[in-house]
Amino acid sequence: MVASEQAVVTSKQLDELCINTIRTLAIDAVQQANSGHPGAPMGLAPVTYCLWQDFLNYDPVDPTWLNRDRFVLSNGHASMLLYAMLHLTGVREVDENNQVLDELAVPMEEIKRFRQLGSRTPGHPESHITSGIETTTGPLGQGVGNSLGMAIGSKWLAANFNRPGFEVFNYNVYAMCSDGDLMEGIGGEAASLAGHLKLSNLCWIYDHNGITLDGPADWSFSEDVATRFVGYGWNVTRVADANDLDMLARAFETFHKTSDRPTLIIVDSHIGYGSPHKQDSNAAHGEPLGEEEVRLVKKFYGWPEDAKFLVPEGVREHFQDGIGKRGRGARAQWSKMFAEYSQKNPELTERLHLMQRRELPKGWDKNFPAFAADAKGMATRDSSGKVLNALAENIPWIIGGSADLATSNKTNLKFDGAGDFQPGEYGGRNLHFGVREHAMAASVNGLVVSGIRAFGATFFNFSDYMRASIRLAALMEIPSIFIFTHDSIGVGEDGPTHQPIEQLASLRAMPNLIVLRPGDANEVLEAWKVVAQLQVQPVALVLTRQPLPTLDRKKYGAASGTAKGAYVLADAPGGKPDVILLATGSEVSLCVEAYEKLKAEGINARVVSMPSWEIFDSQDETYKESVLPSAVTARVSVEMASTFGWERYVGLKGRKVGMHRFGASAPLKDLMKFFCFTVDAVAEEARKAIAENRQGT
Repeated sequence: MVASEQAVVTSKQLDELCINTIRTLAIDAVQQANSGHPGAPMGLAPVTYCLWQDFLNYDPVDPTWLNRDRFVLSNGHASMLLYAMLHLTGVREVDENNQVLDELAVPMEEIKRFRQLGSRTPGHPESHITSGIETTTGPLGQGVGNSLGMAIGSKWLAANFNRPGFEVFNYNVYAMCSDGDLMEGIGGEAASLAGHLKLSNLCWIYDHNGITLDGPADWSFSEDVATRFVGYGWNVTRVADANDLDMLARAFETFHKTSDRPTLIIVDSHIGYGSPHKQDSNAAHGEPLGEEEVRLVKKFYGWPEDAKFLVPEGVREHFQDGIGKRGRGARAQWSKMFAEYSQKNPELTERLHLMQRRELPKGWDKNFPAFAADAKGMATRDSSGKVLNALAENIPWIIGGSADLATSNKTNLKFDGAGDFQPGEYGGRNLHFGVREHAMAASVNGLVVSGIRAFGATFFNFSDYMRASIRLAALMEIPSIFIFTHDSIGVGEDGPTHQPIEQLASLRAMPNLIVLRPGDANEVLEAWKVVAQLQVQPVALVLTRQPLPTLDRKKYGAASGTAKGAYVLADAPGGKPDVILLATGSEVSLCVEAYEKLKAEGINARVVSMPSWEIFDSQDETYKESVLPSAVTARVSVEMASTFGWERYVGLKGRKVGMHRFGASAPLKDLMKFFCFTVDAVAEEARKAIAENRQGT
């Protein structure tokens, strides 16, 4: 009896020692950096410890294990909490070829370099920098939005890959979130859709600490979160004290037993818990504690006051006996099962390998639609829909949907077996996001980091709602697909509220994002080939509502030039133009008409179709010079959008036909005439460019 009691005491002491190690590593890292948020890691250390040590199905020795549980720190300002866990549990580094190395993802020297240039421990978690981080978080709400996509991904993978006796996928997704995550609109959107879909594999842990950066949370936030989530269709449970490991364990067990809805665990915590000053400390306001406060806190913990970055003896071993041993056993059991599964299901196994490497299956580009020359043509949204269906039929892990506009965006997957992803029916490839652009974009990112090639679609004007998620996809270096239709004033009568003007320039300014605005059906086909092969860049595919002529490629340049971002579509005799007309999208055919008009007048023009600035800029200088010869300075850009940025291609004195105000509500033909998007107007700008160029010489 005495020995048993002693063992219990020792176990509890070891729990507390591990928790305080997490806390003090966070305190020391923030203090050394003189920057960061120590409070949330201090308050949430027991919660994270309980989850990782006793419940998370995760093997630190292989953070690429396909069936690992996912942990998302949506309150990314608490990044030191995650870095401390990655270090103490011994999570391994993974190289760029997805090979697990025999070194720590976050060694102690990286914790000491918290928030420093080139470290693996930046101010907010970045998945492309640090192994073991499932997704990049920081902007509040994005992490919970990503977790929605991850949970959808888990259900979809299970429905499509599991076979009787072989449960390859059954992982859970845990997201730790803050008041801020639930104040952000994206948090509500994600929670609403997760509840509707009955995603029983999704657990959000809500750090209810009553404090925001400005001060007490009740200055701005007084809603009943529990009732709200019950209304969303979630199971809600509460832990009244973040330090109560028994109650925390009970809450996680409740999640595991809940099979018909997602779970919200509300945890009452204190920012900077354990500090003698509690919420009055600097920890509440995202600042280092200060040397004196650090000593007081460590004294309160029974910690050596002058020790820095201390990991006491037995702490790492305890984690190895917990999550390490449990995870290793679970992965070994799974690996044995998967070996037998692979023998019986070689095609599915190969598919999974390709998905993890972001590679394409053989025949991915077969049976594409053909688009013959046609003066009437079709909208690029229509040709895109046809190509997308062929591509998705060839690549079985392309899934996606629209923010309640699938019929208008032409993103419905209609081939046999495509199906719908619905509550309890998780095998379908058509996702229905409802009017939730924010959550759609974030969940697309969550799906992509799960190995699935996902797309989300809406009107181009509403890309503004998705911008934070698009930006994070670019930062994470993941190939998310964002499809935008109704790309200009071509929307017509819907008017300026729905007519995008500045969005093209805005997205082109974003690093590592490919923007593609094809000019006819065949450029759409070539654009989708580019999209399919992307591995580390997201794409914004920008498409028209109005029909465009399908150009005669026997007469004009081959659409395969799309793959280089820009190409010569129509040229002057001998390749020596007097003026160059540059355009994207619907304005390409307008430039071709102007070219023919100028040609009849004896003016030698060149038309350059430029569907992607980013791809063109990445070409070598020889190719760029062949398309835009520096000797030809008479240039005109034509695009139904803000002209911002076009000076890089037409020069500071170049002519620019574009939008200098918001649009208007009127029939398309009236708008084109009013805003000077006519053959005569473009031809006149070309004449002016030639005249100005001659005067300049």
